[in-house]
Amino acid sequence: MKKQPVIIVTGASRGLGASVAVWLGRIGAAVALVAQTHRALEQTATQVQNQGGTPLVLPADVRHATACATVISKTLENFGCIDALVNNAGVFQPLAAVANADPDLWRYNIEVNLLGPFQMTRAAMGPLRQQGGRIVNVSSGAANHPIAMASAYCAAKAGLNHFTRVLAEEEPSLTVVAVRPGVVDTAMQVYIREQGPGVMPNDQIAYYQNLKTDGLLEPPLVPARVIAWLALHAPRSLSGAFIDYDDARVQRPAEDFFGTDMPKGL
Repeated sequence: MKKQPVIIVTGASRGLGASVAVWLGRIGAAVALVAQTHRALEQTATQVQNQGGTPLVLPADVRHATACATVISKTLENFGCIDALVNNAGVFQPLAAVANADPDLWRYNIEVNLLGPFQMTRAAMGPLRQQGGRIVNVSSGAANHPIAMASAYCAAKAGLNHFTRVLAEEEPSLTVVAVRPGVVDTAMQVYIREQGPGVMPNDQIAYYQNLKTDGLLEPPLVPARVIAWLALHAPRSLSGAFIDYDDARVQRPAEDFFGTDMPKGL
C-alpha cells in the first residue's frame, strides 16, 4: 500500500498557501495547515478534505521557535513522519521608505518572511532527514528586483533565496528549492493597490494597478500547482535553485501530475 505523503504548509489560511494545500489534498496527501488564524485554517481544511486529503489544523506563529516545534511534534503525532515542508507564510508591509520605516514593522517582516522559514526548517530537520525530504521556500521576484518602499520584503526574500542555497549545501540528503510564484491575485496585491498610492512612485503603483485591471494577475491555483508538485517531486538536481513557477522544467510535469482542471471552491 502506497504511503500517504505528509506535507506541512505555512501561510495556509488563504491565497497561495491554501491553494497549495488543496492541490495536495487532490492526491490524498496528509496536509498540516499552519497559520495564525484558526477559523480560516478550518475553511482550508474543509477544502482539503473535499479533495480527498487529510488535513490537520495547527494554528501557530512561525516567528517563534516553540510554536514551530509544536507544529512538528503534532504533525508527527498525527501522521508519523514529515515528507516535505512548504515555507509560504509571508507579509509585505511596511510600505515605506527606509528613512521613514517603522523599525518594529521592518523587524516583523524579517521575522515572518525569513526567520519563520529558518525556525520551521530547523524544527523539521530531523524528520525530513529521515525521509530524504523536500523543502520549498516561496520567494519572490523582489529578491532580485528592488521595489521602492518595500525594503524589508525585498531584503527578506533575497535572504530566503540565499538561505535556500546554503541549506542545499549543508543538507545533501534533502532537496531544497526556492520558487518565484509570479504576480498572484492575493490579499498582498490588494494591500499594494490600496496602500501604495501616495507612497510608492507613480509608475510603480500604476504597474500594480494595471496588472489587476488588465487581468494579468495569476490565480493562486496556477503557481500553487507547481509548488505542490515540488513538495512531492522536486528533483535533486534543482536543490539550491531559485526557480520560476512557469519554468517548463516544473510547470509541465506539475500539469501532467495534477491535471489542468482547477479544484473548485477556492
